[in-house]
Amino acid sequence: MKEKIYHLGIKALIRNQSGEILLLKVNQEKFKNPKPGSYWDIPGGRVLNGHTIEETLRREVEEETGLPLESFEPIDTVVSNIEIPLEGEQKAGLVLSIYNCFLRNEKNVRLSEEHTEYSWFSPEEAAHLLSYKYPASFTEKVIGI
Repeated sequence: MKEKIYHLGIKALIRNQSGEILLLKVNQEKFKNPKPGSYWDIPGGRVLNGHTIEETLRREVEEETGLPLESFEPIDTVVSNIEIPLEGEQKAGLVLSIYNCFLRNEKNVRLSEEHTEYSWFSPEEAAHLLSYKYPASFTEKVIGI
């Protein structure tokens, strides 16, 4: 039996002063194999060769939202419901390391081309919308964090 390949993604769970969670609507046109429809996600991306988790988290949040991070703390690590297409028929799983992120200022969100819109959702709404990509073990934590 062949072992599965996994990529490591770093994700930011960002809350505003009201306790709402920032979600970004994914721009499917930016994917090699787009799926019909779109879905909501939290900011983040894969760790690049030679980069640390902190560098990745800060870079991805700034690139995708324009917001600078003040600090962060780990929440959870999960295996995503999504697989990444590789060469040929091969696919990689996605392990996501998720961090509770604190901002200096949550105003003035500026989206990259990777997303088409953003919104702040209650923890319950965010948990429901994130269930497309994340397992229930994580989305249940979103409500209680």
